Order: sequence, then structure tokens, then C-alpha cells
Amino acid sequence: MQKIIPHFWFDKEAKKAAAFYTSLFSNSKVTNTTTITGTPSGDCDIVSFELQGQSFMAISAGPYFKFTPAISLMVNFDLSQDKDAAKRIDEVWAKLSEGGKVMMEIGEYPFSKRYGWVADKYGLSWQLILTNPEGEERPLIVPSMLFVDKKYGKAEEASNFYLSVFKDSKRGTLAQYPANSEPNKEGTVMFTDFKLADTWFAAMDGGGEHNFDFNEAVSFIVNCDTQEEIDYYWGKLSAVPESEQCGWLKDKYGVSWQIAPAAMNKMMTSGSKEQIVRVTQAFLKMKKFDIKTLQDAYEGK
Repeated sequence: MQKIIPHFWFDKEAKKAAAFYTSLFSNSKVTNTTTITGTPSGDCDIVSFELQGQSFMAISAGPYFKFTPAISLMVNFDLSQDKDAAKRIDEVWAKLSEGGKVMMEIGEYPFSKRYGWVADKYGLSWQLILTNPEGEERPLIVPSMLFVDKKYGKAEEASNFYLSVFKDSKRGTLAQYPANSEPNKEGTVMFTDFKLADTWFAAMDGGGEHNFDFNEAVSFIVNCDTQEEIDYYWGKLSAVPESEQCGWLKDKYGVSWQIAPAAMNKMMTSGSKEQIVRVTQAFLKMKKFDIKTLQDAYEGK
């Protein structure tokens, strides 16, 4: 099981969005759909899907959070892995931009022969980039964090923090803005990427005026094998007590995480309707997840 899984919050569109995203890339599929009942949002569809073998999840849970460009999905169209990458980037761009909002028009930029930034018809942001990287290959999709306004200049600090929290992590590239890069300050992060466990992330500082921030629309599930592991990540990451609910937390930069038992995936995807109801009612009462209580609920104890 993938250690860290990006998770997307939709109003009612999780199933449609997952079907759309899996249609964009080869080796992609919806792997499971479960409906949980009795939540404060009513019935909620939970959808698991893969994009070129990478795991993602989505939930339809009401109109509470809207996607922002603070977290986007960077898609690497790698010429060294796909000779038709230049063609494919335009094909995917056309589909993502239909009904969406273009933030940077696709074209040639100093950092790439082909790049564009778009929010799709559901609001989720994507950065498409044509690459031919040297060294270690990157996955197709890399979640990317953009630090703006009061958090501007925090990209390097935040990435160092995440690297200190997660085991088996490492930094990849770190490129800083040179002098005369207004509205960006010299030394802030133009681009960095880093690997936490089995998942690559990217981060950037964005100068200028922006009116968006991180929120729960995009979060990251951390699958934990033991209660000790849940306790560890909860203790390291949680920095906003009022955001602690049902395994969710916010870190000191405002990024949302879900610290969850890996076993919960089996409970919610292969359990009977009665078992899923019992587990749901158990976790709705929790802030930090307790594995034994969830397992007892699953088993009807």
C-alpha cells in the first residue's frame, strides 16, 4: 500500500471526477467506491483510484471546501520515458482546460519548452510540464505546494520540516530565485522537490498578491501500521487543535493530513454494510484514530 495518498474533497462530484481523471492517463482505473452513511454531511461517496499506478482518493462530502492553487498536481511529461510526450501534454491540456480556468497559458517558458497551469472543471489545479530530467526519474504526478502571502518564503522551511518528520525521505532539486526576480525575493524557492516515504512532493514560493491558501480540499492520507505510528505522526504534524477531527489535522503551515490506520482501508472497502456503519460511527467520535476501537467496531465487539 502507498504510504501517502493525496485526497480530494468534492461537494457531490467525486465519482464523476475520478472517472474523468482516470480517462486522461493510461494504466489508470477506479479501484473502489464505498458510500458511508450517518455522517454530518449525510451519505458520502468515497472513491479510490489510480493514475498510472499512483493511488489517490476522493470524497463527496458537501460544499465545505473549495480547491485553490495552493496545492496543485504537477504532471511530468517526460521525453526520456515517452517519445510522444510533447503530443500527450497537449492532449491532456485540452481535456483539463475544457470548462476550466487557465492560470498560465500552455506555451514555452524559460524553465520548460512546454508548460501550462490550469484549474479543471471541478476546480482542481494542474501544472503540465514537458521534462527531460537527468538523474532519478520522477513519477508522472507530483503534488505541489505553493507558499504565498503570509506564508511566502516558507517553502524551504516547510520542506525541511516534512523531511524531518517522515522516515526514508530525501530532497531532490532545490532552485532559488536569483536577484532581480520581482515580485519574488532573491533566495526564496523557485522550485524544490522532495520524497517523503514513497511519494514525491514539490514546493514553490509565489511572490505578488494572492488571495488563496491551503485548506482541506486537498489533504494527504498517511497510512500507519500501528498505533505507535499514528501517535508519532499526530504528535509531529498537528498544530491546529480545532482542526483535529476524524483522523484529520492541520500542520503549522496549514496543510491538511489524515493520519489513518492502513487496516482501515480493508474495513471500508471489503466490510459488510453493517461493519462499515459501525466503523463510521466509531470514527466520527474520534479526533486521533484509535486502532483497537476501530477494529472492535468492525468485529462487532
